[in-house]
Amino acid sequence: MGGEWLVAGRRALSEPLDRKIVAGAKDSREAGAGQCSGGHLDLPSGAHCGRIPLGLEEASTAVIDSDGYRPNVGIILSNPDGRVFWGRRIGQDAWQFPQGGIRRHETPEEALFRELQEEVGLEPAHVEIVGATRGWLRYRLPKRFIRRNCSPVCIGQKQRWFILRFLGAEEDVRLDRSGRPEFDNWRWVSYWHPLREVVFFKRNVYKRALQELAPMLSCGKVVATLEPLYPGQRPLR
Repeated sequence: MGGEWLVAGRRALSEPLDRKIVAGAKDSREAGAGQCSGGHLDLPSGAHCGRIPLGLEEASTAVIDSDGYRPNVGIILSNPDGRVFWGRRIGQDAWQFPQGGIRRHETPEEALFRELQEEVGLEPAHVEIVGATRGWLRYRLPKRFIRRNCSPVCIGQKQRWFILRFLGAEEDVRLDRSGRPEFDNWRWVSYWHPLREVVFFKRNVYKRALQELAPMLSCGKVVATLEPLYPGQRPLR
C-alpha cells in the first residue's frame, strides 16, 4: 500500500457524513419498542437494535442510510508486538473490536477518536492511524434481530475500519471513562484470533477488514509471522 493511497484515503475520511442519511426513529425511541440507531447490533433475539439503553444525545444524532445500514467505524488497535486489542462486552460472554456509530455531521475520523475515548479510554496522543479500509464493509443482521417496528428499519451496519498503532502504556487503557462502559475486560490477542470468536454474522466483515489492513501493519514487520487467516490458508508473507 503506497503513501499516495493513504493520503487519498485520509482525504476521503475527512469528509462529513452527508449523503443517503435519514434520522433515527423518534416514535420508536419514545415508545421504548426498540432502538434502531445504536452502534452495536450483535444482541440476543428480541433485544434492541442498539446499545441498552440508548442515551438521548446518541439517539438524536444517530443515522441510518436509505438502504437501512447504520454508518459505523471499526477499530483495530495493535501493540508493538502485532497483537490486537480484544474487548469483552459488558455483562456478556462476547468479545469484539471497539466500534461505534458515526453521528450526523461527524467524519469517520472524528467518530474513531470519540469511540476510542468512550470505549477504551484512549486519547489521540495514545495512537497513530496506520491506515483504513478504502470503502464501506457491510454486514446484515439475521432476520430475527431486525426490529421491523422501527422507522426507518435498521438491517445492519456499514463500517469503515481503521488500524491503529498503540503508542501509550497499558495503564492508559481505561474501560470506565464512559458513563455507559462498553467493555468489562480486555486482552491482547494474535492478529487473526478474532475470527474464531466474533459473532457469526460479523465474521466476513472482520475477515475482509483484517485482510485489507494487514499489509499496512506488516510494513512495521509485526504481522508477517502471525497465524493463518483461517484454517488451510498460509500465513501472510
